[in-house]
Amino acid sequence: MVIRTFCSLLLFIIAAPVFALSQVQATIDRNPVIAGEYFVLDITADDDLSAGALDTSVLLKNFIVGRTSVGRSTRMVNFDTTKETRWQVLLSPKSLGDVTIPAFNINGVSSQPISVKVMPQGAKTSEAQNVFIKTNTNTSDAYVGQLITYKVKLYLAVELQRGVISAPTVEGAQVKQIGEDKDGNEIVDGRRFRVIERTYGIIADLPGELVINGASFSGDVLVEAPRRGGMFGFNESRPMQTEAERQVIQINSTPPSYQGKWLVSDIAVLKETWPDDISEFEVGSPITRTISLIASNTDDTSLPDIDIPLVEGLKAYPEKPLRQTFVRDNQVVSQYSLTTAIVPTKPGTYTLPEIRVPWWNPHLKKQQFATLPARTINVIGSTVTPTDIPSADRFTVNSSAGYWPWISGVLALLWIITLVLWRKAVAANTRDNQVSPNHKKTPLKSTTAELKAIIHACDRNDSSAAIKALQDYFSDRLGQPMSLTQISGLSTQLEIAISKLQADKYSRHPQAMDKKSLIDAILAYQQPSQASSKSIIAELNP
Repeated sequence: MVIRTFCSLLLFIIAAPVFALSQVQATIDRNPVIAGEYFVLDITADDDLSAGALDTSVLLKNFIVGRTSVGRSTRMVNFDTTKETRWQVLLSPKSLGDVTIPAFNINGVSSQPISVKVMPQGAKTSEAQNVFIKTNTNTSDAYVGQLITYKVKLYLAVELQRGVISAPTVEGAQVKQIGEDKDGNEIVDGRRFRVIERTYGIIADLPGELVINGASFSGDVLVEAPRRGGMFGFNESRPMQTEAERQVIQINSTPPSYQGKWLVSDIAVLKETWPDDISEFEVGSPITRTISLIASNTDDTSLPDIDIPLVEGLKAYPEKPLRQTFVRDNQVVSQYSLTTAIVPTKPGTYTLPEIRVPWWNPHLKKQQFATLPARTINVIGSTVTPTDIPSADRFTVNSSAGYWPWISGVLALLWIITLVLWRKAVAANTRDNQVSPNHKKTPLKSTTAELKAIIHACDRNDSSAAIKALQDYFSDRLGQPMSLTQISGLSTQLEIAISKLQADKYSRHPQAMDKKSLIDAILAYQQPSQASSKSIIAELNP
């Protein structure tokens, strides 16, 4: 019995399958192929092998070898186990005509060689392409600094797993993507393709021939492959790589007849934003003016800065210019915007000069101008005698001890007066027993804090904080909300001091604030006698 069991086990071991390499097959995904494009070479071995078991150096003679990927699988059907190792190699032929993929030898087992027919670019093949790229430019002849629009369309007849579109490579030029990718569909030769569109901007730096090495795509797609031994297919991942054709564009130099800052565009216009609902402007009131230069088929970095001339009696405080590039109606549009605060310093009628920006029309091959017509404005003075707003450059730093000694003396004097009045009130309350003990006086809000806030704002050279504290001070002191215009109307000194504050706020090069004039104007203001008899004392009464 023991001998019979031993013999059965021995026969089972002898009959057990022995895994060994017995077959190597090589196939390609299409034939013929197009020169300059990549196709996939599949090499399959019926055993579990290492990635280095395949030597692809024999392909370097006739092909450009791209990415190589390796996959392994194990299948068991009715206790019959099979193993497989598969290599996928991207190849691009180096020459036209018939090219041979040699046999591959792995552990003594060889594949069959494959004859590949290579056709020139643009030739029609019997097998439709699943992945290809088309590109086009907006011109074949451009100027230095002109934006060349380079559009890339990736056509996919299969499902995309992952991939990347690489930008064209150009020497002697700037290349950058414009806008976002577009995803859509197109019908080509009766087949529906998914189309991914991307736009690049190319700006040449030097005249001469500009060589654009085409954009490329590299990734993985899902293709249908037949299942061995079955009637149904399944999707498998395959690497794909394709590249657009090279293009050459002639770049011309700047025309010698051109005058001004160089700008080449299909069209350029100037626009202005102005407070149209106001017919007259007051001295010291800022006027906001925005000028925009809009150009088609150019980059925002190519748009020149705009010089805005002004006449005497007007001061300009420009903000930082804003530049942007966007795509509208399949056209690249760039915009330069400059916002300026114009402050009139004297009443009268002023004419803002015409603004002209030169640009070159590549279609008409001549210089043109984007113009903004002259504008006339009327400036009126305030109810008080108009005064000039001093330039921010004339403001000087006050190096003296300031007005703290004066303020301290005034506060000390007011405090003594308050103590005397408080003692008299206590004595009167002692003698008058009819006064209700529950009666409480409600003091007015103290203006001392606002006065200190004005001084601190001047020390920090913060004109905005000084203006706010000034409004708070007079609003509390007069018992009603006060605007800057109302405060300016209280006295000529306040009008001048507030004008200086406004000039400092809009100055391009702010200087130290004139604290002396401001404090003098505040202290010099005399409130009407009816209100002044109680305002200061009531504010300081503890």
